[in-house]
Amino acid sequence: MEMLIQNKKVFLNYEIIEKFVAGIELLGFEVKSLKNKLGSLEGSHITIRGGETYIISSHIPAYQPANTPKNYDPYRHRRLLLTKKEISVLSDIESSKGLTIVPISVYNAKGRIKIEIGVAKGKKKYDKRQDLKKKTVDREIRREFSDR
Repeated sequence: MEMLIQNKKVFLNYEIIEKFVAGIELLGFEVKSLKNKLGSLEGSHITIRGGETYIISSHIPAYQPANTPKNYDPYRHRRLLLTKKEISVLSDIESSKGLTIVPISVYNAKGRIKIEIGVAKGKKKYDKRQDLKKKTVDREIRREFSDR
């Protein structure tokens, strides 16, 4: 399993409650671009329309911009491949207040591009501050033990 893209801010801004793995419908040059670790998941989210799940506003640039179609949009909506059972669970979660579905990472698993999505609850500002303080304290403790 090779990590291609990761949404680093998702763990700062959200508390992940549950994780799912989905396939993603891509064009050929998008796959090549992802395998070169180009793209971004920042600011993207997942929505459900008509019994299908889509990732919205994720940026995947063209592999070779000169050889791509002129009407290619790097921020286009891409369909996620999930089972009907998973889609029904996610649609129930999406309709509930206070929870959102966010992409966590894109990775390569046995030649297939997969996306890890999470059901998340937004953090308050003071929760974010506590997490940052805890990270710095842990880092300092590790630094002290590594010096010995």
